[in-house]
Amino acid sequence: MTTPSTTDRSDLPRAAAALDTAAPLIEARDLTKYFGSVIAVKDVSVTVRAGEVVCLLGDNGAGKSTLIKMLSGVHPPDSGTILLEGKEVTLASPRDALHRGIATVYQDLAMCPLMSVSRNFFLGNEPTRGWGPFKRYDAATADRISREEMLNMGIDLRDATQAVGTLSGGERQTVAIARAVHFGAKVVILDEPTSALGVKEAAIVLRYIVAAQARGLGIILITHNVNHAYPVGERFVILDRGQQVGTFAKEELPRDELLKLMGGGEELDRLSHELEEYAAEVESQEGSRIEGEAPEA
Repeated sequence: MTTPSTTDRSDLPRAAAALDTAAPLIEARDLTKYFGSVIAVKDVSVTVRAGEVVCLLGDNGAGKSTLIKMLSGVHPPDSGTILLEGKEVTLASPRDALHRGIATVYQDLAMCPLMSVSRNFFLGNEPTRGWGPFKRYDAATADRISREEMLNMGIDLRDATQAVGTLSGGERQTVAIARAVHFGAKVVILDEPTSALGVKEAAIVLRYIVAAQARGLGIILITHNVNHAYPVGERFVILDRGQQVGTFAKEELPRDELLKLMGGGEELDRLSHELEEYAAEVESQEGSRIEGEAPEA
């Protein structure tokens, strides 16, 4: 399997004026969700246009998962509105969201590692041939379409019949992305796609995010890793304990400032200072103990 050699984005098919005037693919206005007396998300707004990567950032417990579950039809919002291409909609279920062009790729990927790439690609939507009682799975068509769609994403899959479990974590993520694109997704929501990956595998996933963006999809990337979000993101929505800290364009916000807004920068500075004080205290105590145990001359 080969991967794209570059993440150069200068050739992305972009018409800035058209994007400014066209209705966003998806827009969430003041979404709020309660679980009993707990405020999971409060008045959060997100807008994603075609060919745009919007990163949803926040530490654990910031409300990222609750927000994407509202956008993908899992939880209905208690207040606020969701608009698709300018029209207000109510997402009754994840299947309803998928039919409307919103695909969500979760961390567990919903794949069967012992089944082939093509079987996983069409899981639940298998192509068939024949009719009536003679209808059966069309393996040749599934293999061909799987290879073509993966190639469109920049992946040269040698054998679509190989088990998904033989692929790396990054390659499995790209199978899930290509599957979403093939079945008509306009907006792809990626839930922590690089969280369990090494540096090289994370780089593979980020390349394919750019490839999906180049095809005109709107991408929502959920992560708490600024180093993964910053290279591909164009706008950053920052959450903190269910509240929206703000929405920032990349040119407005250096990487270090983005980390501080997430709450990680100040936390790390404080932790570093505390560890230095603790290390100095332990060193002092150890020195006093050694002096006390020293034999008298």
